[in-house]
Amino acid sequence: MRHYPAGVTIVTLRAAHGPVGFTATSFASLSLDPPLVSFNIAHTSSSLDALRAAESVVIHFLGAHQRELAQRFSRSAAERFADPALWAELESGEPVLHETPLWLRAVVHQRFDIGDHTFVAGLVTHVHDETRGASPAAPLLYYDGRYHQPTELG
Repeated sequence: MRHYPAGVTIVTLRAAHGPVGFTATSFASLSLDPPLVSFNIAHTSSSLDALRAAESVVIHFLGAHQRELAQRFSRSAAERFADPALWAELESGEPVLHETPLWLRAVVHQRFDIGDHTFVAGLVTHVHDETRGASPAAPLLYYDGRYHQPTELG
């Protein structure tokens, strides 16, 4: 599947021991009514146990300028939230990453194991979109094992 480009997201959540997050390239829109989205997490992920216990998540859509952030959330769990200047906490408790103009909060609607991953479907409860009325930033893409900036859109 490395020859199929995918948009890059970071999923964050609140766990009993603190904030948890990981980079995900499996995001998909499932339904408009009700608004459902999905992503997958590998069974080898250090974030899996926290995600299995989570009631809600925040999904951040990364722009091409956020390659370093994607790489940070692909590394060791201890490094992900080490810089407090990168994030804040929503009133509902989930961590939200600064300078991510488009993110959504979703309540975990369904989760099930499939192959070597867990599939998570979320019911969208809030959309934060600072791009309305402005030219949206180019998305960060993952293709052939590397992050890329698209050379053209539409």
